[in-house]
Amino acid sequence: MTIKTSRIAILSALVATGLLASPVSAASNVPQPVEDALIIALQDEYHAEAFYDAVMEKFGPVRPFSNIIRAEQMHQSALIDIMTRYGVAIPANTELKSAAIRVAVPATLGEACSIGVQAEIDNAGLYTDELLPAVKAYPDITTVFTALSDASQQKHLPAFQRCSAR
Repeated sequence: MTIKTSRIAILSALVATGLLASPVSAASNVPQPVEDALIIALQDEYHAEAFYDAVMEKFGPVRPFSNIIRAEQMHQSALIDIMTRYGVAIPANTELKSAAIRVAVPATLGEACSIGVQAEIDNAGLYTDELLPAVKAYPDITTVFTALSDASQQKHLPAFQRCSAR
């Protein structure tokens, strides 16, 4: 199981069991499950940025990582905008430049691309099975989540597949 997959599994389990849930957060204007979905989506983008940054530290500004990291940063901005609109606290990206992420970078670029392929496949399940259902009553959040999921499946996944096939 990759770091990203295990992180998603842990966060998803906490949401599913209600350990992160209460009716409405005191600080936000959305129910806790919606807030949790927004935070999980942002942390997923943070994780991707941190991993891609670490890959580029090791291998240089190589594609597709150099392109996709910019997309991840734009995705973060979209999520932060909507979180701000709903009064959801924005967590910091504690994974960027972390030792845990750096040691997760494999020995070859091809292996890093294969990790990217699996991460994008996992991302589809995360959005389809967990995040989108949690925000179905919020069309604006659904629109953002759908755009992020579509970018993952239609752009990032094919780029990583091409890279891993080299």
